[in-house]
Amino acid sequence: MVYVTRKSHFSASHRLFNPEWNDSRNDEIFDKCNNPRGHGHNYVLEVTVAGQPDQETGYVIDLKKLRDILEEEIIEKVDHKHLNYDVDFLQGIIPTAENVAVMFWQIIERKLPSGKLHSVKLFESDNNFVEYFGDPVKIKRFAVSHETAEMV
Repeated sequence: MVYVTRKSHFSASHRLFNPEWNDSRNDEIFDKCNNPRGHGHNYVLEVTVAGQPDQETGYVIDLKKLRDILEEEIIEKVDHKHLNYDVDFLQGIIPTAENVAVMFWQIIERKLPSGKLHSVKLFESDNNFVEYFGDPVKIKRFAVSHETAEMV
């Protein structure tokens, strides 16, 4: 098995809060990340595809195709956006790095022309990152009301 990784970058803001909790509970759990106006990160996304190299090309996956998938399906939709409000596939989801990585996996996996998605690694900072390998994960999607969908 050969593992091929493509790295991409994007900048986005988000707010971590549970709309079913009161302000005090959200502050207790999410602290500074619960700022009503959000806060931002310069994210790094690493996507690894595994497989046997094609006998004719030597590629597990054509990295130009992987680049295009990431750009069109992920980066264009999240770069310089507020993840809570501007990104359709994250509506109603608490946009933790964990949840975002799982949602990215679901999008990328369907689009791969060859190889098998091995991992999605998402860095929020130099010190904090998550890595997801595709095991089943339940993510709660909250109803998005006008009240919780509007920034104060």
